[in-house]
Formats: sequence, structure tokens, C-alpha cells
Amino acid sequence: MSEESDRWLNENITPAIVQRTRVEAALYRGRSAYQSIEVLELAELGRSLILDGKTQSTEEDEFVYHEALVHPALVAHHSPRRVFIAGGGEGATLREVLRHRTVRQAVMVDIDREVVEICRRLLPKHHQGSFEDPRTQLLFEDAYNYLAGVKDGFDAAFLDLTDPTEEGPSHPLFTREFLELVRDSLAPQGVMVVQAGPASAISHGSFAAINHTLADVFPRAFAYVASVPSFGGQWGFAMGSMEPDPTSLSQQEIDLRLEKRVTGELRFYDGVAHTGMFSLPKFLRQALAREKRIITGQSPMFVP
Repeated sequence: MSEESDRWLNENITPAIVQRTRVEAALYRGRSAYQSIEVLELAELGRSLILDGKTQSTEEDEFVYHEALVHPALVAHHSPRRVFIAGGGEGATLREVLRHRTVRQAVMVDIDREVVEICRRLLPKHHQGSFEDPRTQLLFEDAYNYLAGVKDGFDAAFLDLTDPTEEGPSHPLFTREFLELVRDSLAPQGVMVVQAGPASAISHGSFAAINHTLADVFPRAFAYVASVPSFGGQWGFAMGSMEPDPTSLSQQEIDLRLEKRVTGELRFYDGVAHTGMFSLPKFLRQALAREKRIITGQSPMFVP
């Protein structure tokens, strides 16, 4: 690697658009059995996890992504107690789940032990000790195989995965077959969320496909978005629900539930933010209505 490339993180937002961020220091660079791993100190963004050249989260704006991923689903559920997490190696999704006082157990399954151990050591502001919480059960195995053997119902599930590229470890976890396993692992009132890639005017193919796949699997499905600057703009999420409807809650009811249930102060998510997240712009509503692709195990994957 050249000295010039060491100084900059160049990340493709689309095949024709590159986001460039100055690297202040490289805290770790290496490769596990599954992917390349970097922990970089980035200008204005702080310590950041980069997997296979793609930014997973940064100290300065990870709270937007992780609060958006976790809280709409847990607030919509009447009393979530058992929670499943696939991926989420930084421990920040786990951190947000454990903020909920009703949660009695959080089972986090990540295939890559090296990522988790590196994040545990180098990204303390992300996990904030969540790996040591007595409610945490941390397992290093394939989430697909794990859920195939699950009989007890989870109240909520979160798929905090890397992008569904052909060569990446998350490739099978965006398919209808895996989402059916997630559905079958949920309790009758269960709800789940998966990150669904970019949701911008120029890049929303994976967002539409992932949301459409969830709609094919779950009795109810909801698409929503949040703006994450380090990801290059607006990011998409897909929620599958056995019954709870997050769009039926008023701003006041959301704030009341957060006050009663959640420890600490959230920085992004509240009743007002919730309304905005589920109010999709017209081009995304049109894309969801138009693009009917369902992702299966036989489908070719693509870079979102």
C-alpha cells in the first residue's frame, strides 16, 4: 500500500462516486478468515470500523445508525424480553438493545470472532461495556446455522450485517430462506429489522429488494430511512413484523415509552424523528411499488 493511499480512505458510494476521508492514524489493519479488517482514526469521524473497504460505523455518527436500527422495533413491541442480534461486531447494536429495561437476554451471534475481539479492544466508545453485561450471550458461529436450531421465540431480532456482496460473509443472510428462519424464530408478537443499504435518489436497488423480500415473508413489513453522513447519505432499513405496527404510534406515545423503558439519553431517536424516518420521499415509495425483486439463495447478489 502506498503512502498516499495510507493517508486516505477512498470508498465507492456508487461505481462512479467516491467518498474520500483523511486517515489520521491506522490503529489496526489485518484480515480474518472472512474479511479484511481496519480500525482507523478518521478526520472529523473518529475511530471507525472498516470491513472489506466499507465503513461500518464511526464514533461521530454511529449513534444515528444504531438507534435507528434498534429503537423503532423495540418501542413498537409491548414488552421485548429476548432479543437476537446477527452480526453487530462493534457491540453498538447490543448496547442499544440493552438500554431497554424489559430486555432479559440478548443473544448476539457473529461469525467473525476476530472482528468482535478487535472492536472490544479498540472501540470502547461503541460497545460501552455491553459485552460484559450479564444479559449478553455472545456466540461465534454462523447465524444461519444458529437460527435453524432455535425453538424458543425471540421478541425481536436485528440483522446488523455487512453489505450483501457476493464474496462477503453476509451474502446468505439477506435471502428469503434466511428471513423465513428469522420469522420462525420470533414469538407471536415478534418484530425484526435488517439494514437495507443506501436509500438515495441514485442508489436504492438493494433497499427496494430487501424490503420487498421482507414483505413476501412477514405478515407486515415497513420501510424506513435515516441519514448517516459517514455512509454517504440516506440509509435504508426494513422491518418485518408478526403484528406490531410502528406507524400506528403517536409521537407522544413513543416518547412516553422511551421515558419508561430506556436508560440514558438518546441522541437521534424520539417521536419526532420516528415520524420522519417512516415518511419516505416519493421516489422511494415509487421504487418500492415498482421494483418487485425477491432475494433468494439462487439470486445473484450485488453491491448496494
